[in-house]
Amino acid sequence: MPSVVVIGAQWGDEGKGKIIDFLAKKADVIVRAQGGNNAGHTVIVGENKHTFHLLPSGVLYEEKMNIIGNGVVIDPQAFLDEIKTLESRGINTANIRIDERAHVIFPYHKKIDVLAEEERGETKIGTTKKGIGPCYMDKVERTGIRVGEMIDKELFKQRLFPQIDRKNKILEKIYNVEGFCKESMLRDYEQYASQIKEYVTDTTIIVHEALVSNKRVLLEGAQGALLDVDLGTYPYVTSSHPTSGGFCVGAGVNPLQIDDVLGVVKAYTTRVGFGPFPTELINETGDRIRKEGNEFGTTTGRARRCGWFDGVAVKYTARINGMTGISLMLLDVLSIFDKINICTGYEYEGKTIHNFPASIKELAKCRPIYKEVDGWKEDITSVKTFEELPDNAKKYIKIIEEYLKIPIKIVSVGPKRSQTIIREEIFE
Repeated sequence: MPSVVVIGAQWGDEGKGKIIDFLAKKADVIVRAQGGNNAGHTVIVGENKHTFHLLPSGVLYEEKMNIIGNGVVIDPQAFLDEIKTLESRGINTANIRIDERAHVIFPYHKKIDVLAEEERGETKIGTTKKGIGPCYMDKVERTGIRVGEMIDKELFKQRLFPQIDRKNKILEKIYNVEGFCKESMLRDYEQYASQIKEYVTDTTIIVHEALVSNKRVLLEGAQGALLDVDLGTYPYVTSSHPTSGGFCVGAGVNPLQIDDVLGVVKAYTTRVGFGPFPTELINETGDRIRKEGNEFGTTTGRARRCGWFDGVAVKYTARINGMTGISLMLLDVLSIFDKINICTGYEYEGKTIHNFPASIKELAKCRPIYKEVDGWKEDITSVKTFEELPDNAKKYIKIIEEYLKIPIKIVSVGPKRSQTIIREEIFE
C-alpha cells in the first residue's frame, strides 16, 4: 500500500503545492486532509500559474482522483469558484470528491472571525478571517454542520436555523452588530448544495480501497507543522492539525497505512502573522530574502517574515511527524549571498539548548546559534542534477542533511516543475 504524506515542516508557505503537483504525476489518489481556504498553494506549469486555496494540488492531473477529506472545513462558494476557474481553463473536474463528513463554513463564521480578531487588538493572532477557526470551534463543540447534512434538504433547515439563531445572539449581544437572515442564508446554501452534491461521498472508502489495491496515495495538508493547534507555537497557530497524525484523522487513514512522510522545507525560514521567530532577520538581509523569494502570501498578499534556516525547528517537526525524507525548496533564492547562516541551536538564559521549546515565552527569549557557510553566488535555476550544483550549494545541502539526520530527497531550484532535482525517487 504505497502512501506518502507531504507536510510543511516550518510555519507554512514552504512550497508544498509545487511538490504535491510534482508527485501527483505518479499518484493515483491525492487527498487534502485538513485546513480550509485559508491555504494558498501555487503551481506553475509552463507559463501558466495556478493558485489553489481549497482544492488538492493534484487537480491539474485530470485522470487522478482528488479528494477533500473529512478533516477539511469547506466554504462552498470558495469551492465552486475554484471549480469555475479550472473549468474556464479547460480542466476537467469530474474526479474531485468531497467527504460528506467535512464541516461547512457559513457567513456567521466569517463575521465572528473578523470581529473576534479586531477585538483582540494587540494580541491578535493574524487569522486570514476566512471563518476557519470559528467553523472548527463549532465542530469541536458538536454544533457544526457537515456537507452531508447540507445536501439533505429536509435535514439542513433543521440543523441550520438553530445555529443562525444562536450566532445572531452572539453577534447582536456581544459584538453589537446585526445578525443574519435565516431564509436568505438557507436559499444561498441550498443553491450551493445543488451544485456540490455531485462531488459528495464517503471518501474514506475510496482511500481505503485504493490503499488495499496497492494504488499510490498522496496525502497533503495546508499550513505547516509549527502551526499545529497542539504542537505548534500556540496560540499563534491554525485551528487544525497540519501534521502526519492529523492527516490520518483528516483522511480516515490508519497510521499503519502511512509509508513515508516527506517534509517540505525552505532553504531559509519564513513566517506569516504573529508569534516568536528566533531566526527572523529584521534588516536588509531579511528584506533581500523577501524580495528575491517573492515572499508574499498567496491567500492574503501579506509580506512574510524572513530569516535563516532554523535547524532546531525542523528537527522538532521531523520528530513529531516521523519524517523519512525532505524536499528542500527555494535553494536558488540564497544564490545572492556571500555568506549564509544555519541555526544549529538556541541560546536561552545563558545556556545552549537544542530542543524547540513548547512555551512561546521561552521561544521568544531564544537567540539563534549559527553555523556560517560560504555562499555560491551562481545562478542555479537551470541546474538539472545534484552533481551540477556549485560545490558550496552541495555543501549547504549536506550540512542540513547531516544535522537533521534525514535524507534530502528533492531539491527545488525554481518554481516550475522542470526546476526540480530528484536525488531519491518517491513512490519507488
